[in-house]
Amino acid sequence: MDRPGIHVDIPGRGELVIRRLVSDYSGTLSCAGRLSAVVRERIVRLAGILEIIVLTSDTFGTAAAELAGLPLQVHILEARDHDLQKHAFVHSAGLRETAAFGNGMNDRLMLAAVRAAGGLAIAVDNGEGCAVEAIQAANLFLHGAEAALDLLLDPRRLVAGLRR
Repeated sequence: MDRPGIHVDIPGRGELVIRRLVSDYSGTLSCAGRLSAVVRERIVRLAGILEIIVLTSDTFGTAAAELAGLPLQVHILEARDHDLQKHAFVHSAGLRETAAFGNGMNDRLMLAAVRAAGGLAIAVDNGEGCAVEAIQAANLFLHGAEAALDLLLDPRRLVAGLRR
């Protein structure tokens, strides 16, 4: 499916183009391993605009079931070094046209790489806390997955936080 992506002019920064969302699941999109109906609805809407990929350590073991049927790709990370796996994935996907969401220590490298390349890195606390290192690596910090997804659904809302 060819998706239009997001294009928004940020004063002092230039045009931000996003073609994919790469997101953590546990504590970022979900709370206690569960996806809310509102977040589910936002993901469906956003999938018409962006490719969506979820990279997760799957802390609660619920990601596959909770995300089943949604128009996205799910990658449950194996073994260890999830921070390095997420970092490698966004490098292979293309950093500059990526929006990345995360809340944990294992998201900090992914967020930092996307931010450094000119993409959009958002630290999201969806009720389970957000590592200071993830917040420091991001362009923006938002409380709640709904708020983060809404920024992408109405990208004009990004201007206030990103303009120089």
